[in-house]
Amino acid sequence: MKASRGFTGWHMLLATSAFFAVVIAVNVTMAVYASSGWSGLVVENTYVASQKFNGKAAAMKAMAASGIEGAISLKGSEIRYDIHEHGGAPAIIDDVTLNFKRPVGDHEDFSLALRKTGEGRFEADHEVADGDWIVEAISRRNGVVVMHEAKRFDTAEFGQ
Repeated sequence: MKASRGFTGWHMLLATSAFFAVVIAVNVTMAVYASSGWSGLVVENTYVASQKFNGKAAAMKAMAASGIEGAISLKGSEIRYDIHEHGGAPAIIDDVTLNFKRPVGDHEDFSLALRKTGEGRFEADHEVADGDWIVEAISRRNGVVVMHEAKRFDTAEFGQ
């Protein structure tokens, strides 16, 4: 009859090895997911971006003070952008570009050049996937940016 030896050094070695094998496997898995996902890169060169910041901030303040405002609407695949002056009159704009961006990730991002359908009204046909979006609107008159704004919305706000 063989006597039971209980918990031995070999058992401890196996338990410790199994624990660290799980930790290493989880770390490798997370590293693979992290490196294959969104890079997190916002600007190529932070120093250059910081040097341009004050100029961009001043331009944005001037645009906000102009009183020009835009409104985006979505109905099915029809995207409409209305832009008006402070008093409500349509703004005189030549072209509008909308850049649709997801708050996280860039695999669904797209850009649209809208067609002018009337003074201050621009439209395009494009399917927009459900969920949250940040839409950057760039409006130009004679090649000069008149309004540059970004709005965040959820497609559910438009009954989609």
